[in-house]
Amino acid sequence: MPECFDNGRFKVISGSAHPELAREICACLDLPLTSAHLGRFPDGEIDIKINEDIRGADVFLLQSTCPPVNEAIMELVLMMDCLRRASANRITAVIPYFGYARKDRKDEGRVPISAKVVANMLTAAGASRVLTIDLHAQQIQGFFDIPVDHLWARVTLQDAILGAVDTANLVVCSPDVGGVKLARAWAKALGVGLTIVDKRRTSGDSVKMENVIGEVAGRDVLITDDMISTAGTITEAARILKDKGAERVYIAATHAVLCGPARERLDNSPVEAIYVSNTIPLRGERPERLRVVSVAPLLARAIARIHREESVSALFDD
Repeated sequence: MPECFDNGRFKVISGSAHPELAREICACLDLPLTSAHLGRFPDGEIDIKINEDIRGADVFLLQSTCPPVNEAIMELVLMMDCLRRASANRITAVIPYFGYARKDRKDEGRVPISAKVVANMLTAAGASRVLTIDLHAQQIQGFFDIPVDHLWARVTLQDAILGAVDTANLVVCSPDVGGVKLARAWAKALGVGLTIVDKRRTSGDSVKMENVIGEVAGRDVLITDDMISTAGTITEAARILKDKGAERVYIAATHAVLCGPARERLDNSPVEAIYVSNTIPLRGERPERLRVVSVAPLLARAIARIHREESVSALFDD
């Protein structure tokens, strides 16, 4: 998607969390990645210097706040302060994966609303706006007093899935009641039916599946979710669906956090393929059936529209 931009006023800078994605985005935009030094002092403190003049520039700073989450957030905040003090005209924080999003409310006494704290930090550090993908809780957009552009990875993932799955016998499944809205959007986009696995959580890392709402016997099933963390919920849903007679089970999720026993659980699960995006860098050993789809073209189109002061929601009008 080559574009003609004024390279002096349009800058893309990457933190250390996911430079591979930043380079893909720059290739789509036909722009060079702005040079920056990201180092560490001997005691572990972060050392930053932007190696190019960004005075008056429209800067897009890419940093997924993925593991190590606290390190990524601190680096993002310091880079934004650096850009602001270097007289950048506008700073858009491009956060493909927004960490701490699961703590979006007080679900019990004496706990923080961590997502709100992160939003406050980013705004205070100098962010002019935020661009992100598939927030775990969409109401987090309201935690910011600056514009937030919220993208859906479904439009990218579904193209890969349509090339591999026969939708004539397909139903979409939400692995819990909380994911119904996302699953409904998938079902509508694919023109198929919707089912739900009724989940009962027994502890912070353990769930018990009770029932499947909808008919899955003899059908292919696509389980959708915004993220795969420890993979406990989604793999247990896959097993229940197979027990209820599902023919083939697929998984589609935006953010592949894959922590703890996730890889082992996915490898041992009865699924045909697991489709994820690259909002989080996937390093080390991957699950055997993992299929990674790049969101770089989607982010590049959104970044170009923001730079040109055009509508971002128009990307999803169709």
